[in-house]
Amino acid sequence: MTQIEELIAVLSEKRVAFVLIGGLAANARGSAQLTFDVDVCYERTPDNIQRLCNALEPFHPYLRGAPTGLPFRFDPPTVIAGLNFTLVTDLGDLDLLGEVSGLGKFDQVVAASEKMELFGFAVWVLSLEGLIHSKKAAGRPKDLNALPELEALLVLRNQKS
Repeated sequence: MTQIEELIAVLSEKRVAFVLIGGLAANARGSAQLTFDVDVCYERTPDNIQRLCNALEPFHPYLRGAPTGLPFRFDPPTVIAGLNFTLVTDLGDLDLLGEVSGLGKFDQVVAASEKMELFGFAVWVLSLEGLIHSKKAAGRPKDLNALPELEALLVLRNQKS
């Protein structure tokens, strides 16, 4: 079971620049869809990558689905050499994306986000419009299946405005 609050707290307390995306962002926007991991887009600057690695080190990040014993170090050279990482940690599953389908890199994702208070922290959370756009661009069945609810939430929000 992913300890969502603890993952958000660790990233926030260590000043990691990130945007909450995926299922948890949808939940924050009113979605009833179940999610079992935390998905974030992270800023790919050297300082932020160092903070990210330092924040996660105590929680033993490892590649999700990789064979046990496969040599893997979640450190700045590894993160710089990669882009997206699906990890299992002592706090649960965490997906780190350097880019988001249909939106782009961190700065574009932030532009499609809004700050929200989650678990006592001010966190960038992808907007409904950003979620819809990224899920359409990703085009995976699970993303496409989430669209009707997200679009309905957008209509409801716009009716209240």
